[in-house]
Amino acid sequence: RQYMSAIFYHTEEQKILAEKSFEVAKEVAKKEITTVIVPAKAFYNAENYHQKYLLQKHPELMEFLELKRGPELIKSHAAARLNGYISGYGTEAAFREEIPSLDICEDTVAYVLDNFKYTPAR
Repeated sequence: RQYMSAIFYHTEEQKILAEKSFEVAKEVAKKEITTVIVPAKAFYNAENYHQKYLLQKHPELMEFLELKRGPELIKSHAAARLNGYISGYGTEAAFREEIPSLDICEDTVAYVLDNFKYTPAR
């Protein structure tokens, strides 16, 4: 399948953790979750315009991160995390807790806090 939401695991422990996480996510999700949990096999990156798609829809945020389409965007942990938050995954509290590990500037933090709705805290 070319497009899908998936969690890929390499070990039985990862599979168990993914299944537990999936169950928690189902409890708080507003919509049905269609993500599948499957063993990791050969993996191919999507085209650049698909990478962190929703993040790319926010050029000011991309500028704060000093990122453009390409390998840097694909490899960026902060971009992956922020793409999730701006897509509506995660709580404000979780974002605030994660800020120190993301190594992002105050402008980025302010932009995220000012512009996005979060999953309600449980």
